Amino acid sequence: MEFLRPATWEEALAVKAQHPSAVPIAGGTDVMVELNFDRRRPDALVDLNRIRELHEWRIEDDDTVRLGASVPYARIIEALHDRLPGLSLGARTVGSPQIRNRGSVGGNLGGASPAGDAHPPLLASGATVEAASVRGTRLIPIDDFYLGVKRNALEPDELIRAVHIPSATGPQQFAKIGTRNAMVIAVCSFAVALHPHTRDVRTGIGSAAPTPRRAREAEEFIRAELDESGLWTSGGELPRAAARRFGELVAGAAAPIDDVRGSAAYRRHALAVLARRTLLWTWNDHRATGRAAA
Repeated sequence: MEFLRPATWEEALAVKAQHPSAVPIAGGTDVMVELNFDRRRPDALVDLNRIRELHEWRIEDDDTVRLGASVPYARIIEALHDRLPGLSLGARTVGSPQIRNRGSVGGNLGGASPAGDAHPPLLASGATVEAASVRGTRLIPIDDFYLGVKRNALEPDELIRAVHIPSATGPQQFAKIGTRNAMVIAVCSFAVALHPHTRDVRTGIGSAAPTPRRAREAEEFIRAELDESGLWTSGGELPRAAARRFGELVAGAAAPIDDVRGSAAYRRHALAVLARRTLLWTWNDHRATGRAAA
């Protein structure tokens, strides 16, 4: 196995073009597990740790966060909890402090595991993945990024450079169920984000389908409920029946399996509960902060 260490982004793209089957490694929190258990044996590894720009983030002119692919979860929690509250909540549930200091959103996206904790908040936020190769750069909407179990939309010669995530304009939530309270792979997870300026609600489901996915029928239902009842304007209380129906539709959007962490039936039940609770939390936060539209 070759170990390749480019010093610049341009060198990294050239190396990936020359070795399209090479596996990128930065934090290594997923890749090293696969190597140690002999689940993966690539011809080469591309070490991206020397490329400083991947560890940086900035706020763009449109108030979008451009998050370098290797920015660790710990830094997101520390520096971006106000702009990216859903992703920050998800980051807090990732592994141990050691893992959060090494693991990154770029790594989660590269691995594309349906259980990745970053995926539901990225879906709920409407993020975009910046992918690059020697052929150029392209932006991939997060809805189009996940293709199958641990498969993503990257071409063999592409690397993830950054993730573009709109700063929150309303409350966001993330919730996860595991077999214990910490350092655990999700049995299922769920994220919801309110976008009051556009009167929109977006969701993200994790670990309950072959890929992370949105609950589109649930989104359409709650958008209609909020519009038709005038709640965006009045800031009134969300009916519990609407929250329950939202949860049922989220559960219906999942396609879970039975495995060692939980049954398909349990995952559906848990998603319904998580969706109902997180929707009520976000809506109550929205009311409390006085963000109801005039």
